[in-house]
Amino acid sequence: MCLVASAGSAQQTKSSSEAFSICGSGQRITCVVDGDTFWFRGEKIRIADIDTPELSPPRCARERELGNAAKQRLLEILNSGLLSFKTSARDEDRFGRKLRIVYRNRRSVGDILVAEGLARKWEGSRRSWCE
Repeated sequence: MCLVASAGSAQQTKSSSEAFSICGSGQRITCVVDGDTFWFRGEKIRIADIDTPELSPPRCARERELGNAAKQRLLEILNSGLLSFKTSARDEDRFGRKLRIVYRNRRSVGDILVAEGLARKWEGSRRSWCE
């Protein structure tokens, strides 16, 4: 059983039927878009404290490889335990995504991805992954 919290609150709720998948072309409810963006209960979430390689489109083969690895790892993390969300300094980005710091079992998902070399700490702007 997976315990999750609504992206808009700190209260945790049980959910045994929700599992994340990779987003396809259909309706997006609970799925992973890339290494730092996912849908949760119909709401698009951007992990606020990290930057991961782009997949649409990647700028080089290295970015594609790292981006796919980050996407797969985020899927594993989101499906592996307790999730909670914390609002960042801004509620939404310019694309309407909810900006949240995401935690699994009280550990920042962003910190996990950074430690594994699949993300960087967000410093206010994107940097190339092709260097």
